[in-house]
Amino acid sequence: MDLKIGNKLALVSGSTKGIGHAIAVALAREGARVIVNGRSQASVDAALAKLRELVPDAQAEGFAGDIADAAQVDALVKRFPHVDILVNNMGIFDPKAFEDIPDEEWLRFFSTNVMSGVRLSRAYLPKMKEKNWGRVVFISSESGIQIPVEMIHYGVTKSAQISLARGLAETCAGTGVTVNSVLPGPTSSEGVTEFVEKLSGGKSFGEFEKQFFEEARPTSILKRFITPEEIGNMVAYVCSELSSATNGAALRADGGVVRAAF
Repeated sequence: MDLKIGNKLALVSGSTKGIGHAIAVALAREGARVIVNGRSQASVDAALAKLRELVPDAQAEGFAGDIADAAQVDALVKRFPHVDILVNNMGIFDPKAFEDIPDEEWLRFFSTNVMSGVRLSRAYLPKMKEKNWGRVVFISSESGIQIPVEMIHYGVTKSAQISLARGLAETCAGTGVTVNSVLPGPTSSEGVTEFVEKLSGGKSFGEFEKQFFEEARPTSILKRFITPEEIGNMVAYVCSELSSATNGAALRADGGVVRAAF
């Protein structure tokens, strides 16, 4: 299927590994020009090399910088004044009891998971509207609907992203610009390995996965961790010309964890 985004310029924040990198790969395979972003030049270079291995004819560039920092966002926008596709993927998570989360941690999560997308959208949406075409996608989470007791602060920021995407979509009424959120379920990204180490008590990944879906996410229909590629495929479609009727939506790619028909 041709998603009709050949030569569109796409920025994927936090795309050196995991879901972000899988999204970058999926977009590159469809002929989009991709900007890979990570905090360090070494991580960006490694991600670009991997991307070009997977997609030999990929048109890809990199930007090294922590876009939780407003100054780094300014530097990014100065280098790339316009993009056609913006995927706000950059985010952090950390299992921690509510009582142990200080104000500083709440503010760090909000700055990273929410404000990075606010700033990038504020920079790029006006030009998308002028051009009458654009795609903005926030990578939220099923945790934004079913707040996980083991990391409430993370869930709250993911709820905020869903609201932000819907609000921004309303500002694009009557244009060719869409703003949506995609809600992955538990996904086997590199970060999940650290998550497993913290919560597994020494169990193997397979043992932990079985127990996790029996106890922590019993509503899952998939009963396994989702692969980053499965999320990347979904996001590539949402970024495409073919998804023009999908706007202001919270699209679940959660393996059925959210127990609701709509």
